[in-house]
Amino acid sequence: MFEWGPTAGAIVAAVVLAVEIVIILAALLVLPGGRRPQTAMAWLLLIIAIPFFGFLLFLLFGRTTVGKKRRALQEEVNAAVLAAAHLEDIEDEARRLELPPLVQTFAKLNRRLGVLPLSFGNTVELIEDYQAQIDAMTAEVATATDYVHVQFYISSWDHVTGPFFEELVRATERGVTVRFLFDHLGSKGIPGYKDFLKKLDTTSIQYAPMLPIRPFKGEFRRPDLRNHRKILVVDGRVAFSGSQNLIEACYDKPKNQKLGRAWVELIARLEGPAVQELNVVFATDWFTETGENLGSVVQSTPPPPSERPGALTGVGVQVVPSGPGFVTENNLRLFNAMIYSAERRLSLTSPYFVPDDSLLYAVTTAAQRGVDVELFVGATADQFMVAHAQRSYYEALLTAGVRIWLYPEPFVLHAKHFSVDDQVAVVGSSNMDMRSFVLNYEVVMMMTGPEVVARLAEVQDTYRALSTELTLDEWRQRSRGQRYLDNLMRLTATLQ
Repeated sequence: MFEWGPTAGAIVAAVVLAVEIVIILAALLVLPGGRRPQTAMAWLLLIIAIPFFGFLLFLLFGRTTVGKKRRALQEEVNAAVLAAAHLEDIEDEARRLELPPLVQTFAKLNRRLGVLPLSFGNTVELIEDYQAQIDAMTAEVATATDYVHVQFYISSWDHVTGPFFEELVRATERGVTVRFLFDHLGSKGIPGYKDFLKKLDTTSIQYAPMLPIRPFKGEFRRPDLRNHRKILVVDGRVAFSGSQNLIEACYDKPKNQKLGRAWVELIARLEGPAVQELNVVFATDWFTETGENLGSVVQSTPPPPSERPGALTGVGVQVVPSGPGFVTENNLRLFNAMIYSAERRLSLTSPYFVPDDSLLYAVTTAAQRGVDVELFVGATADQFMVAHAQRSYYEALLTAGVRIWLYPEPFVLHAKHFSVDDQVAVVGSSNMDMRSFVLNYEVVMMMTGPEVVARLAEVQDTYRALSTELTLDEWRQRSRGQRYLDNLMRLTATLQ
């Protein structure tokens, strides 16, 4: 009979130590390659502190790639859809217009990274009210005659979105093809998710989860990669995109409803060539998830915009997709380029502001060189770790001269947009955090012209009137415990 003695224990301890050393040496060799220094350092610290558990976490969460198969599918459909869409015609028209040099630079950058061109002749409406956003999308679905493309990170068939889904069902009953994408994890934490799927199964809506994990079909990847895009296209004629998910304003959570904790969003309603570009992004994701090529669907040129009271006309719009399917971090590069170009005013709105070094330097440098920089964030947040990681940057921002405005509790400011001087603005699904830059599929719209920037400034003025400004003196008075927690959560934000 084997007896456990000091010698056996020493051997096991030596083996464990040897394995830990091998793991650490392998991490030192592998981690720095192709990663930001702060990301590699965060993983190294975790693996050195707890080698076995840290190594396991790295295997699960350390890679941001979606895999060769999925990336190849995306490249294939991009080429096919772009060829069918004749987007060169859009670009030719844009070349004939005189654009400010900086806008031309941004357009070239986006074209190289995200493929889609800057288009003109678009009509844009920015919609701030949550219920009005749902109502506007529902009204457009009611007019559909050919197809409806729906893509939202979080979706729920509840008392607020019920009319929207009911209108989708009615559309299918009159022969309209409805295609619906939602993130495979984004909706699972919402009450009633199983009933939601059962309801969909009783309809003729064609639906698919985005980025599902199916090991037996060769689809296994980092489990927290998300498709965070929000897009609605009706008949290739009108489109919506922005920050809003397809759910009741309190996210169907009884606790939120009791507290009055509602999400504050911003979406854009568009007509014109930009509709086709959003349709291309949807078509790419639909093909990747279902295998159906929608090249013939998106090739038709959108009709001229209709005349709508209060709508902005002749707006330049460029749709910029980004995510782990791209290796170039399209949204981060655009954001940095735009922020460094600011000369007078820079207004940022992001519910999760957890920048990498490059974005932090861009924002603080703008303030230090005399640009009026303001950042709108929520006084409260819906995600504990991200909220504290965000707070760890406030002192550096305030010291540089950035004005921070806290949107009042109990509301969650979830809108995502920013503007530079009076030339250019961005509206979309992307936060200014490392998750949106690396782990999430996102879509934003770069919009050009003083009219659209002025309209976005009206939205920002509303935020400012409701918000409380955070001062440096006030911030420095927070407890050491809060500082410790903020800094600890900052480390977790870099574990990409």
